[in-house]
Amino acid sequence: MLSPEEIRYAVKIMRKTYPNAGTTLIADTNYHFLLATILSAQSTDQSVNEVTPALFKQFPFPKDLAGVEPAEVEPYIKRLGLYRNKAKFLVNASRQIVTDFNNEVPHTLKELMTLSGVGRKVADVVLAECFNIPAFPVDTHVSRVARRLRMVDPNATVLAIEKKLMAVIPPDHWLDAHHSMIFWGRYMCTSRNPKCANCPLLSICVTGQNNVI
Repeated sequence: MLSPEEIRYAVKIMRKTYPNAGTTLIADTNYHFLLATILSAQSTDQSVNEVTPALFKQFPFPKDLAGVEPAEVEPYIKRLGLYRNKAKFLVNASRQIVTDFNNEVPHTLKELMTLSGVGRKVADVVLAECFNIPAFPVDTHVSRVARRLRMVDPNATVLAIEKKLMAVIPPDHWLDAHHSMIFWGRYMCTSRNPKCANCPLLSICVTGQNNVI
């Protein structure tokens, strides 16, 4: 298991390798960013960015989506996985924003997680990206990197990973660390065929190529 100092060192190397790592979702308002983040579940950011311009143009405000049925949203997002469920999430979340939050995206974890289609990860992303509230979203890339590098126990839950990383990384670096770990997972420590031979963290990676998670 990596020590807190080694975890911070690893994240520093990740940031140095990908200094411009940041969100790749494109949105013009906090509301649209929330929608894009909901849509990104089990879909790439690129695929989300391909469908959202038409969606955002047709439904610029929460009241616009709140006033339609999911079937009217489906054609705009049909290229994404789970599009039927996602259409329901977008409509129902918009209705909640209108009725419960006076047409504004809420900015607390508890309130965000009451919205349809919003779990802890989506809520953390919105808090950090839209409201500059320190949070450490844990997605599949962050989970994989944290486990492979033994920043956490191999069987650690997503919540346990979040708490561990928040405990050892200063709050003002949480968002950068989150993005750096995502890029590391996308381009270096990939799910299949990780680039171990070229990895600058190989010396502290105790998982090894034959025991990837």
